[in-house]
Amino acid sequence: MDYPRKETYDFNDLVEIVKILRAPGGCPWDRAQTHQSIRKNFIEETYEAIEAIDTNDTELLKEELGDVLLQVALHAEMEREAGNFGMDDICDGLCKKLIIRHPHVFGDKSAENESQALQNWDAVKMQTKQQTTQTQAMESVSRALPSLMRAEKVQRKSAKVGFDWDNVHGALDKLFEEYNELSVAIDHGTAENQSEELGDLLFSAVNVSRFLGIDSERALYDACDKYIKRFSMVEQLALERGIDMKTAELSQLDSLWEEVKIKQKEK
Repeated sequence: MDYPRKETYDFNDLVEIVKILRAPGGCPWDRAQTHQSIRKNFIEETYEAIEAIDTNDTELLKEELGDVLLQVALHAEMEREAGNFGMDDICDGLCKKLIIRHPHVFGDKSAENESQALQNWDAVKMQTKQQTTQTQAMESVSRALPSLMRAEKVQRKSAKVGFDWDNVHGALDKLFEEYNELSVAIDHGTAENQSEELGDLLFSAVNVSRFLGIDSERALYDACDKYIKRFSMVEQLALERGIDMKTAELSQLDSLWEEVKIKQKEK
């Protein structure tokens, strides 16, 4: 199937190429896809774009944003074929939402700082979504979000109506309380009870991170990287000293861990 060869292509070309891929005579793989079949692809492409942001790789970010945009174009084309909506409808809806949710830019409201801008956004959002209670606003937080991120968003929404600790120490006390409850559940509770208490502990940990202005998702991300790096050093030390990690006593491995930990802090 012919398509004009150009020096540069634009958004309209992307939409047209996706139509061709999905049309009879196009690509058998693209034609076979549904929203559900490429759901995972959407998630993966988004995370790959995030990795490009984290590594400050501009060229990779350009490529990965293109992959994310392809996912949007594919989903939009599926709905156009079904007669529901197309890419123009998506853009129309987005533009209208951006205009109405920025009354301090396109209307008669004012916003002197980020906080006031967000207040305007939230107020309009609740109004347009016909949310009359903060519970409805909390329920609107996507359940598909990573749980740490979802927990923080839910907490922020409840805090907007004053349901919050006065400071981080109240949140920290709650964290210790949940730790104690988990400890009791481990000794005397059922698996279901242990799971519930562990969830409460994690939720409370997110509350502490929110008060400290720390992104809990990012903090855990960094902790994973630190753990891998430290484990790698422990593994190298064990190899150098002829220690078989699979058969060594935990106390011996823990000693190596502490040795590595001290070395890292000295750097």
